[in-house]
Order: sequence, then structure tokens, then C-alpha cells
Amino acid sequence: MRTRPSGRLLQRGFTLIELIVAITIVAIASATVAVAVRDRADVQLEREALLLAAVLETARSEARAASLDVRWVPDSNSDASRYRITGLPVALIKRLDLERPWLGDPPIVEIESANPTGRAIRLGPEPLIGAQRVTLIRGDHRITLATDGLRPFAIAKGGA
Repeated sequence: MRTRPSGRLLQRGFTLIELIVAITIVAIASATVAVAVRDRADVQLEREALLLAAVLETARSEARAASLDVRWVPDSNSDASRYRITGLPVALIKRLDLERPWLGDPPIVEIESANPTGRAIRLGPEPLIGAQRVTLIRGDHRITLATDGLRPFAIAKGGA
């Protein structure tokens, strides 16, 4: 170690504590950024699925309450910007806002159902509707809503 003419020691570099504090700050900042910068397409598709689950459960409860054969049908034309609910009174559909446009670009919709309903999800009138799955696909992103027929529609673990 060298000394200055004034008798004080010259200090070079950082102490171990200063390095640990700096590394900790960088680690926390990068973790925060990694969490905040989720893929927007994934987030939007998840919002889409949660909204659709709410619509399906609302229509399902109305179908059971009124003993109506209610179905959810995605529009299949090339500019399919909406989906439809069939079997409920039009005034009720409008009041509950059950027919709505997709939040973003319309996703590709795949339906798996034990019921021979074609390209639709059967929501009633029976309380037990059979196992059904709806997969929403937009680009490389996909998310699946599923029910075992008794439980509500929810995002399936694993996404597909």
C-alpha cells in the first residue's frame, strides 16, 4: 500500500460489500424487467380466454335456469370478429353482453366435445353438459379452456 504525502492510505477498487450490493441491485432490476416484459400476445390471449370463460359460464347458468338448449358458436366466416350465443332470448343476450367481438385479431378456434354439436359448445339445458374444450390459437400462442361437464370452464393447465 502506498501512502499519500498527507499520511492517508490510497484505496483502489471496490470492497466486497460494494460489489455484492451492486450485483444484487442488477439482479433485482433484471428480474423485474423479465417479469414486466411478458409476451403481449400471450397476455392478450389469456385475457381473451378469461373473458370467454366468463361468457360461457354466464350463458350456461342462464341455460340451466330457463331450461333452454343454449350453444356458443364462433363465427366461421373469414372476417370472424365475433362469436354468437344461440338459444337465449336476444334481449337477454344484449343485456348480459354475451355476444361481443374478440379483443384482438380473431383467433383460430378448435372445439373438442363429447356431444355431437358440430362446431359449437353446448351449454345447457342440463346441469351436466359433458366434457368440452375450446382452444384459442393466435400465431404461435395457444390457450385452452376446458370443463369436465360439471365444473366451470377454466384455463387448462399446460395450455392444451
